[in-house]
Amino acid sequence: MKIAFRADASVQIGAGHVMRCLTLADALRTSGAQTHFLCRRLPGHLGELIHARGHALDWLPDSGVDADNSAAALAQGAPWDWLVVDHYALAAAWETAQRGRANKILAIDDQADRPHDCDLLLDQNLQTGNRYDGLLPATCRQLIGPRHALLRPAFAAARRARPPRDGRVARLLLFFGGADAEGETLKALAALDLLGRHELDVDVVIGATNPHRAAIAAACAARPRTALHLQAENMAELMAAADLCLGAGGGACWERCCVGLPALVVATAANQIEQCRVLAEAGALIYLGAAVDCDAARWANALAWLLALPQLLAHLSRQGWSLVDGEGARRVAGHLLATQLTPRRATTADSAALLAWRNHPDTRRRSFDPAEIAPATHERWFEAVLADPDRELLIVERAGAPLGVLRYDIADGRALVSIYLVPGLAGQGWGTRLLLAGEAWLRRQRPDVRVLEAAIASANIASSRAFQAAGFATDHALYRKVLHD
Repeated sequence: MKIAFRADASVQIGAGHVMRCLTLADALRTSGAQTHFLCRRLPGHLGELIHARGHALDWLPDSGVDADNSAAALAQGAPWDWLVVDHYALAAAWETAQRGRANKILAIDDQADRPHDCDLLLDQNLQTGNRYDGLLPATCRQLIGPRHALLRPAFAAARRARPPRDGRVARLLLFFGGADAEGETLKALAALDLLGRHELDVDVVIGATNPHRAAIAAACAARPRTALHLQAENMAELMAAADLCLGAGGGACWERCCVGLPALVVATAANQIEQCRVLAEAGALIYLGAAVDCDAARWANALAWLLALPQLLAHLSRQGWSLVDGEGARRVAGHLLATQLTPRRATTADSAALLAWRNHPDTRRRSFDPAEIAPATHERWFEAVLADPDRELLIVERAGAPLGVLRYDIADGRALVSIYLVPGLAGQGWGTRLLLAGEAWLRRQRPDVRVLEAAIASANIASSRAFQAAGFATDHALYRKVLHD
């Protein structure tokens, strides 16, 4: 697949748009996709990082209309399978202008303040109400909530290495984003000095473009047990090591939640206020308000109060941990990659192939019933399935080559899902893509199906991960996903 990204980073914009697009691009490249970024060369643009991560990059001209400049750049490699746009200044008119260059468009947004002309909308924030009503085409799919948060794999690994906190605090992390143009890091350091809590280990993380870099370095050098990290590449490790974070809203909220790191948070931009408020109501952080309203004294008072409440800190850790599992990038990548796949109903000509695949040792090893099926038994079952209007048996193909089999047993708006891959394809991420391709097929062909369910053997770790990555929630051995009410 060929996938283009339109996002910018700068001292004023921040690094978040490019960083989350990079995370998604990395996940797509692992599955063989070609990835290409379109950016403007702004101060703090992160172009070197994009190149270092192995993605192609075109710089857009400094002048002219963005829609025209982007369309001209995209025309060089058209047609693109997907165009991903993550930019607060771009909306439906820009997306419509790119329609001739890309087959499908994914818009990444978290403001719900403008219309989009897209096929897929990603908003990783916790939602209050249907925020995108009237802003999207009727055919647009929505990926909503922090299960889709675009986090690097290191955060899922760090999550596995450390359980939620018990409320004791020995190490603090100060991180207010890569730019921190308003100087929140200096305020937080001043707050620590006001408290005089010099027994705490403190990690301070800033970006290379931080305009207060020299002052922060001097403040850290003057404090005991305080380490300054410039352009840290090990944020997951630093977050997992910390017991409490002083930080900002934005994408770092999901990173902290993933590793169960409680936080005192300010909103450093207007678009973070709603996110911080909703997460505070969910018990996943303590929100102090807009950064401009918080001075060192307010930080110090809030920190002293929270350090005295270990049970609250433990609660914050558990609540954040429950919201984000670190698999969001894999989930979103699966939706994009699934569009390569074509499900079709099985026919009598498929019977022999299905029997051979089902009886293969790899398939039987992952089944509830590992016994080999006799040809006569298979034929009776196969004929009954094809004749039953409440059962759908699909062969999923890519460019005409079969990848696997999906079966849906449907009753009262619920479909019980069964899946297996063509032997030899296990371990390559196809399971999630088959599930998502089948779900898209059901939405078109069987709108009566409202809920998907699957029963998975506890030892079948690969299937469990595939279903979770496809958006299924777990209840012991039962996996469930609601398609619509």
